[in-house]
Amino acid sequence: MAAGLVLTSLGPVAVHATAPAVAPAPQAAAAPAGVSNIAPTTADATPPAAPASPLLARDGAPGGAILPGIGQPVNGVYGLQPQVTRNGEFAHWMHDVVLLPTITAISLFVLALLAWVVFRYRRAANPVPSKTSHNTTIEVLWTLLPVLALVLIAVPSIGLLQAQFKPAPAGAVTLKAIGNQWYWTYQYPDHGGFEITANLLKEKGEAAAGERTRTDADGPRLLATDNRIVLPVGVPIRLITTSNDVIHSWAVPAFWIKLDAIPGRLNETSFTIDKPGVYFGQCSELCGARHAYMPIAVEAVTPAQFAAWIAAKGGTMPARGQASDKVIPQPGAEGSAAKVAEGNTVDASTGPTENVTVAAPTAPQGATNNPATGNAGQ
Repeated sequence: MAAGLVLTSLGPVAVHATAPAVAPAPQAAAAPAGVSNIAPTTADATPPAAPASPLLARDGAPGGAILPGIGQPVNGVYGLQPQVTRNGEFAHWMHDVVLLPTITAISLFVLALLAWVVFRYRRAANPVPSKTSHNTTIEVLWTLLPVLALVLIAVPSIGLLQAQFKPAPAGAVTLKAIGNQWYWTYQYPDHGGFEITANLLKEKGEAAAGERTRTDADGPRLLATDNRIVLPVGVPIRLITTSNDVIHSWAVPAFWIKLDAIPGRLNETSFTIDKPGVYFGQCSELCGARHAYMPIAVEAVTPAQFAAWIAAKGGTMPARGQASDKVIPQPGAEGSAAKVAEGNTVDASTGPTENVTVAAPTAPQGATNNPATGNAGQ
């Protein structure tokens, strides 16, 4: 392992930007009661974007430019992707400054011990083997040294783990990601409850007549989607994942986010994007035949552009200072989309049913003519 690390470092391979030498602070805990922690995502926080903004396109047309080497894998490059969240920056520092040196030192130490034992205790140099069965000093060392190594790794790990799963503060933007075989649907419960379906953009020659195919402006092959989700920069994001069929996993490496989407369960985490841009990810839980064709495309924009995009999708901005008060039911529970559809079917055949939640309005997929129900069976 040590030899491999050395050889890799000598090879003509580009490297992502290294982590800072000083540990950046992970995402701080939510503010205590009585302390203002309201994100600037309300209607009166920033003026809306210009009507001609490409972010207002309802067909998922490319808006922001894709920066080379940012938010996506790069051929011939090793190392972690450049991070755009505080947790990601801390994890990047921990990987480069704590984990990699610790692993390298242990590997070199064990390799040196093996070489010394092979040379020192070979038959020619040691014709009479030692019959020693105990050595107190060595036994103490091989117990304490691994414990010290584990403590060295555990201290920053526990802080990072705590920061990754801290509750989102008041004013956070709630994004609900729902996994399907094999596409993603997204809901914005705090902004009118509209829904977006994101499918893989196919290559030329693979798409049916009338479907929009991938271009370089959409993103890399197998990562570009017909509809990007849009999130604001500098605003806490409350991510909730679930699934309609099997276990999926919502993963965006540049955010240091990987959260399983499990049927009948809501998983939650939070993060804040620091830099505008387009960031790509994929489902990272084996979910069936087309598991490799469930890309994720996130466009991070300013709060003003986010507000304009929400308006273009038919959504609404919450009142200033209002915390999230929307109930987000699990799939199959009362109030979920499946139960609402079931109630509507009953209403159509037998009359109104009491206590059935009205379905939230959904935005059309727009002018791409791409199917809005995913690529199941294709």
